[in-house]
Amino acid sequence: MTMLQQNYQSVLVQIAAAEKAAERHAGSIHLIAVSKTFPASDIREVYAAGQRDFGENYIQEWYAKTEELADLPGLVWHIIGQVQSNKTKFVAERAHWVHTIDKLKTAERLSAQRPEHMPPLNACIEVNVSGEAAKHGVPPQDAVALALAVSKLPNLKVRGLMCVAEADADEDELGRQFLLMQDLLKQLQAAGLEADVLSMGMSADMPLAVACGATHVRIGSAIFGKRNYA
Repeated sequence: MTMLQQNYQSVLVQIAAAEKAAERHAGSIHLIAVSKTFPASDIREVYAAGQRDFGENYIQEWYAKTEELADLPGLVWHIIGQVQSNKTKFVAERAHWVHTIDKLKTAERLSAQRPEHMPPLNACIEVNVSGEAAKHGVPPQDAVALALAVSKLPNLKVRGLMCVAEADADEDELGRQFLLMQDLLKQLQAAGLEADVLSMGMSADMPLAVACGATHVRIGSAIFGKRNYA
């Protein structure tokens, strides 16, 4: 077993422990292995250990990886970075999930460019739950309205919500942000949407996110190691 595969197995153990501590059903948390900045060869290693869902931020880098890894069956690509208008076609044609919808215009482009032979693109509304000016996402009070508008598009399926919690917040504040997301998901459901996904929690705050209702956690450095953005 390689070091990456050992890291991956360790993360699975941590997720199982978080599920048990939160009295969640075993296997209820879906792991998205965040592979941004890491080579396709690293994805192959983690894929060989059993992982199928991978998250990417940078569209051009990710698109090259889809070419390199086209031989791997069952790979599920999650776009967890912003999608610029000139990159929507790539995402529409090759991604399975996009977690970062915060503008109706972006969603409309993705729907229009989604090939007819493909199933609807799974979409999450990104919520700026911390209110930080530098972060993307809609304000919490606008999330339901945007989700309802996106749900009317023919080639997207609103699955739920995504957030990036405040990095330096203490546990009480993180819990407040995650529980707000849980409440927003209930509001989506009350509005008639078949939404069941809360994409939240990363390497540092995953156990708390699971305790607060996360269904999908996005783990990168704990699997692949420290990133070099140079």
